Amino acid sequence: MSVPPLPRSEKDHFLKAYTRGLNTTDLGRLFTRDAPDAYRFFSRSIDFDELHKLPWHKRVVRSARMLFLAFTLRLTPARRLIYGISLVATLIGLMELYREMHFLLVPHPAFAPGTMWLLIGFLLLNLLVLLEVADRLSLKNDLEIARQIQQAMLPRGAFHAAELEAFGMTRPANTVGGDFYDILPLRDGRVLLALGDVAGKGSPAALLMALLLAMMRTLVDEGLEGANLAARLNAQIVKHAPGSRFITLFLATLNPATGEMRYVNAGQNPPLLRRAAGSYERLREGGMALGMFQEAAYKEGCTTMNAGDVIVMYSDGITEAEDGQGQPFDEAGVERTTDGGGWGSARELGWALFAAVQVHTEERRLLDDLTVLIARRLPPLPQVVA
Repeated sequence: MSVPPLPRSEKDHFLKAYTRGLNTTDLGRLFTRDAPDAYRFFSRSIDFDELHKLPWHKRVVRSARMLFLAFTLRLTPARRLIYGISLVATLIGLMELYREMHFLLVPHPAFAPGTMWLLIGFLLLNLLVLLEVADRLSLKNDLEIARQIQQAMLPRGAFHAAELEAFGMTRPANTVGGDFYDILPLRDGRVLLALGDVAGKGSPAALLMALLLAMMRTLVDEGLEGANLAARLNAQIVKHAPGSRFITLFLATLNPATGEMRYVNAGQNPPLLRRAAGSYERLREGGMALGMFQEAAYKEGCTTMNAGDVIVMYSDGITEAEDGQGQPFDEAGVERTTDGGGWGSARELGWALFAAVQVHTEERRLLDDLTVLIARRLPPLPQVVA
């Protein structure tokens, strides 16, 4: 049964949709700018000074071989195998289509009709693959630099004060992420602890995370804290961030000497304050996430950390991490790990939580950023009698 041809109106609509945005300038740049840029990208490791010392025929072969390796070795092993098979299959196909050598005037090989069109299509597809891989690798390099900058913005190592230790760590689902934490010593000896999560993942979330972290540190230097700090941050996020973006944030100001802690929870998962006796307190007081409403109001909660108490702050990537059956790690997983007792410091508890999530997910690829911030109140140092 024959298939009726498309009506002319549908053909015109398809062609208009397919060629939308196409112009001669972009088409010209494909060969005058993009292709040379891709060549320069993949040929960066080639020593052309050494190549120029070779005879021209050896120089051509050596350049082609080095360029081919520079491209293919940047593919994953599996994709490199598929690409190699496609090249071999194309070569075998050309040999099958080869007929004989013609010697009329100029010797040239003769192929079956249509072979040249197949070869042109293959070469153009390879050109597109080369350009796409060059673009993606360039973007990956930029993202790796962004990841290094982002990591440099976060506190490194554990924080120690007279009666307090704190440690934070984060692992983005992609190269960069939207989770963050901070540990800021204040002038009067208190310590500001913060953990936040920008809605979304990847580069947009990372840019907004960097903006919030910079604004928060600036406002803290100006003396703001607690509910006033949350309100100012909310106003700035509403003003500068896209309407579809919001940020959950937990802020706490802790006095290591007395254990008094004042906090604001702006839509973040309630941190777990584990008492030395084993009971839990969830820190919920605060308000809505930042960036949702200009006039959002926030209120402070207050509690006291005694010696041996530990507070576990975490992003939703921890509790929402799922196993093979779709069961989340959940808040119960955080409690199990904290109660397990296989840790002796804030740093060890942070690593234990990440390890527990990894075991729970059976080392599957992360779907969301993972971040924890642990603070533990230490017993007072013994007095030294002269």
